Amino acid sequence: MVGAQPEGADSPPKAADSADSPSEAADSPSEAADSPSEAADSPPEAGAIGPADRPSGAGPDRTTRQAAIWATVVALPLTALVAILVFGQLSPDPVEKPAATPTSAAPQVTTPVQMAARELAERPATVCRALLSRMPATLRDLGQRPVTAGPEQNAAYGDPAVTLACGVDRPAVPAVADLWMVNKVCWLTEHRDGGLVLTTVDREVPVRLSVPAGQEQSVQWAAPVSETLVASVPSVPDVPTGCAEG
Repeated sequence: MVGAQPEGADSPPKAADSADSPSEAADSPSEAADSPSEAADSPPEAGAIGPADRPSGAGPDRTTRQAAIWATVVALPLTALVAILVFGQLSPDPVEKPAATPTSAAPQVTTPVQMAARELAERPATVCRALLSRMPATLRDLGQRPVTAGPEQNAAYGDPAVTLACGVDRPAVPAVADLWMVNKVCWLTEHRDGGLVLTTVDREVPVRLSVPAGQEQSVQWAAPVSETLVASVPSVPDVPTGCAEG
């Protein structure tokens, strides 16, 4: 009689079956290992961009370029405007030609003026030399001209020439005389055929100023000469009554 086998007797074969499980489990990693390679071999889907394929900083670069373009657009007109303003400042103003005026000096004549030189005593000669050395180069816009004789006592200006002679005879002053006090110098004025003659009557050495008819007949010719006379020719105590300064 064959007795019933215990249920535990069949357990070993089942254990053997379970021994096959590790081999099947071992096959799983290899299959799993094959998955990455298959995944690597599979091409990416069209239009799919991974994080690694996206260019870094694309947004800031575009913004920078736009800012540079706008800066250029704004800077060009400003630069042109500044250049125009600078050019306008640096451009020289047009020079206007001076208008001719009646007081403009005429071309000067340099030919010598005919004058006589009388012989003077020592004192008058010394005084006249002092006067002539102080005479100005121009007399009311008339340039000085050379004289034919006695440059130490004679002077001439302009054309027709206004002449000055130092050491002339003292004039006789009539009771009714045309006397003018000009810059502290008393002048006797006489209107002659050739023009106006002015002679000092209050100086140690008399001086005569002759103004020809071609020049203005005015005692104003005596004004610059009087300033030089005061500085170089002493005055005398006895003067005509008409010479008192008013």
